[in-house]
Amino acid sequence: MKRIAKIQNGIPQEKAKEMVKRIKETKLKVQASIQGDEIRLSGKQIDDLQSVMKLLEAEVELPLQFVNMKRD
Repeated sequence: MKRIAKIQNGIPQEKAKEMVKRIKETKLKVQASIQGDEIRLSGKQIDDLQSVMKLLEAEVELPLQFVNMKRD
């Protein structure tokens, strides 16, 4: 038995724009920028970043992966 599956790498441009718009609507001190097929989040407060991550996981129907979270 064989099955054909589509694998999506990255976030489509239209979806990324919607996500950035939604992040800006939260009024949290988090900057979001689209870099190719990824969205980069930056902010001083780790709590704000975690809030945005939870928001995106709840609202977006795409499987998301968060990488390289630095703590000072």
